[in-house]
Amino acid sequence: PSCKTTKTPRNSKITNASTCSDTRLMEALRVWRASFNLLGFAASRAAAASAGRAHRFHIRCCSPAAAATTKPPQDRRRRSASSSSTSDRDSIRAIRLKKVEELRGKGYEPYAYKWDRTHTTKELQERYTHLENGEVCTEASVSIAGRIVARRAFGKLVFMTIRDDSGTIQLYCEKDSLTEEQFEQLKAFIDVGDILGASGSIKKTEKGELSVYVSFFEILTKSLLPLPDKYHGLTDVDKRYRQRYIDMIANPEVADVFRTRAKVVSEIRKTMESFGFIEVETPVLQGEAGGAEARPFITHHNSLQRDLYLRIATELHLKRMLVGGLEKVYEIGRIFRNEGISTRHNPEFTTIEMYEAYSDYESMMNLAEEIVTRCAMATTGKLKIDYQGTEISLERPWRRETMHRLVEEATGVDFNSFGDVESAKNAAKGLLGFKTESSENTSLQACSSVGHVLNEVFETVVESTLVQPTFVLDYPVEISPLAKPHRRYAGLTERFELFVCGREIGNAFSELTDPIDQRSRFENQIKQHNAKRAAMDKVKLDESKGDDEYSYEVSLDEDFLTSLEYGMPPASGMGLGIDRLVMLLTNSASIRDVIAFPVLKLQQ
Repeated sequence: PSCKTTKTPRNSKITNASTCSDTRLMEALRVWRASFNLLGFAASRAAAASAGRAHRFHIRCCSPAAAATTKPPQDRRRRSASSSSTSDRDSIRAIRLKKVEELRGKGYEPYAYKWDRTHTTKELQERYTHLENGEVCTEASVSIAGRIVARRAFGKLVFMTIRDDSGTIQLYCEKDSLTEEQFEQLKAFIDVGDILGASGSIKKTEKGELSVYVSFFEILTKSLLPLPDKYHGLTDVDKRYRQRYIDMIANPEVADVFRTRAKVVSEIRKTMESFGFIEVETPVLQGEAGGAEARPFITHHNSLQRDLYLRIATELHLKRMLVGGLEKVYEIGRIFRNEGISTRHNPEFTTIEMYEAYSDYESMMNLAEEIVTRCAMATTGKLKIDYQGTEISLERPWRRETMHRLVEEATGVDFNSFGDVESAKNAAKGLLGFKTESSENTSLQACSSVGHVLNEVFETVVESTLVQPTFVLDYPVEISPLAKPHRRYAGLTERFELFVCGREIGNAFSELTDPIDQRSRFENQIKQHNAKRAAMDKVKLDESKGDDEYSYEVSLDEDFLTSLEYGMPPASGMGLGIDRLVMLLTNSASIRDVIAFPVLKLQQ
């Protein structure tokens, strides 16, 4: 549109005084509290002086128990500050509730049904960036909506910053361009945090700030609670996770993480579809928790009068789809494991599992590289990325090395040389330096094979050193119950795990299709689980630790074994952790940073 140039009149009488009623009342409250505290302090000093004149020597005695319960001054100050903050919050809420009543009394509804927008803030910033300072584009008619995140009042002029999903822009509200009723409403009823709709023309101020020159506005949602402090933001990490909505308002960059996450999931789907895979859905509630070794969540179905498990993997049902005739399938879904919480673990997390008939684990290595590099290019535009100060190169091909070789490189010990498990355990104790009574040593003692001992050493010594993308190949058969035996090396399987930054990102193998071998593996897995459970029962655990990680039952999935007896084609499969991939691509230190609403401890 054509733009007519006009200059903003300068008003030398404009003063830097806020007209916000919240601010005035809160200032009065603070002054009242301060004067009250001063009076109390003066009275206590006078009382102390009087007591000092009456008793030259004042000895105070208290028992150790009483002394222990006395709160240090900093605790009292912290409690007092928290109490004051809560009181301020309640006061602001009361003020704003009053405003809601007054607005309705004047015939305005502070919780609107809709607002017709013509542009986003980003679109306006891009379209009108060419305007000169002081220029007004009177031909432009725009309408925007968003949350007010800043407000400054100067007599007959009010500036506000409005934020929507795409960015921010300034609202230039001049008394002469609004009705008297609207301008008074602007000064008396609008607070930071309110969601506003505004329409008008476009101007660039004398200082070069692109603005909507407001001719009409409407309160779309009246905010009752104050936003976090403008300068300090929301810094309480626990509160950020518990109240993610506040975190996203106070720290707009947090929303970028979730936008990136959405791009990653979208790019994964595009990649899978480009290779001819179809997306399917499998049950979350299952009769047996199979496909992995993990403690499940248990629930109860009242109508069926039976216990069910939240799935710990999607694997076994996806393989049933291969038996049924689908040759390339995948599922992106939530997985639930009733285990510990850390920067790498959340009880519910998202994975993609994929299965391809007539392929082996070499195919899955190539597909893993394809998925991760495509996601990196879609989100960062490059294959060399920074993660917590370390440069990670995703350029292909990635390193491929066997577990035995990596352990030997790190320790100098070749575990292929051990003929019995006890010799392997003794070597591992020397390498790991476990104390006899430690829980780690108990876990080592519960190992029933050389393969289990090798895995313990790998997880403790090697895993954290795998910073650049690495495929760890050929795991022992004892710890890989669903993988096909290695076609060249006895005692190993055709399995790999993908590690980046010391974290497992993916797990894959050439799938076991022999139903008799599969049944035998499952039965051995149950025996091993029960042996570990018995070993842990002998150890006195701290009450604060609760049940140990093996205190659950493992059962055979008879229906899956039946499906294999009908015949499953040779296939490979892989699971990739989407949360950890997003952590890598967004430079996030904790898994809680990439899950919008992570599971947390109960708030005391």
